[in-house]
Amino acid sequence: MTEFANGAFKLGRSRAATIYDVARRAGVSHQTVSRLIGGFEGIRPETRAKVEKALRELDYRPNVAARSLTMGRSCRIGALTHEIDKIGPSRIIQGAAAAARRAGYVLDIVTLDMADEAAIAESLDLIRQQDLAGVLVFASTDEMIDAFRKSRFRVPVHLSIDGEGREETSAQPLELAELEMLVDLLWRDGHRRFAHIAGPANSPAARNREFAYEQALARRGVRSLGAVRGDWSSEAGYRAASDLPGDATAVIVANDQMALGALLALQKAGVAVPADVSVTGIDDIPESAYFYPPLTTVRLDLVAQGAIAVGELFALIGVEADAPTVLPRPHLVVRASSGAARG
Repeated sequence: MTEFANGAFKLGRSRAATIYDVARRAGVSHQTVSRLIGGFEGIRPETRAKVEKALRELDYRPNVAARSLTMGRSCRIGALTHEIDKIGPSRIIQGAAAAARRAGYVLDIVTLDMADEAAIAESLDLIRQQDLAGVLVFASTDEMIDAFRKSRFRVPVHLSIDGEGREETSAQPLELAELEMLVDLLWRDGHRRFAHIAGPANSPAARNREFAYEQALARRGVRSLGAVRGDWSSEAGYRAASDLPGDATAVIVANDQMALGALLALQKAGVAVPADVSVTGIDDIPESAYFYPPLTTVRLDLVAQGAIAVGELFALIGVEADAPTVLPRPHLVVRASSGAARG
């Protein structure tokens, strides 16, 4: 309800503020408010300050449908992904949604079952029927990449492989840095017998990390004792730990969730971490500091990965976005799961 007191209005909670409410509060025309919201730069600083103050006071939220009509295009972005139950993909989507929202766009998220070809085709047909400004594809498997490269869309599409915005399948500088940090830490602690719990073979990220791991060892003149593959889950890490070489003193795991399962399996087998074997992960998920023992890992900015992907799609659409353009460098986080090599 709108209440009036002493000739002035006070907006109640029953409806959202409009540009006319903002104009009255700021003492300007509604056309001025509309131009400012639309990004027009030629507004006097004192006028801009009054309008921005009124926007904040009235908690103004633009009408997306009306804004779409004014702009002549949709304010919705389709985001296609899978395994959103995993921490990495969910954090990437979180960053993408926030970046889209800052630009006045809504992210419509469609999750796919990559084991069901009919479901993939149905989801692609559904997304093509929507009124979208663009489509963002977070592809983390070879099958997903192949499916979308065969698809045709009427709007701009950005394919972000593994959420990192690049399409190469060989290790990139950041991945080399991640594994170099871990190998260097363990090497300085006296480790010379390394093993790896890798991600799935159909994942470019898993292959990149395994390649970077092998390269880091090769630069030090040693070879890996072997690699066991998992599917990024804690359960897979638990199973993989039983197949690790018994003489390994250091195990580098391709992500933190698999490292969690590996830590439990080693503990149940009577293997002390880090006295008998050091274990490290990658990602630095929030729970990593509370594993037992707390996990040595490499911190990645997964939220920034999603925001960067949105920015790259907006560049194709022709929209300016408040999104980073460069992925922050990874950061080594040393905790109690790593230490000096036994013997």
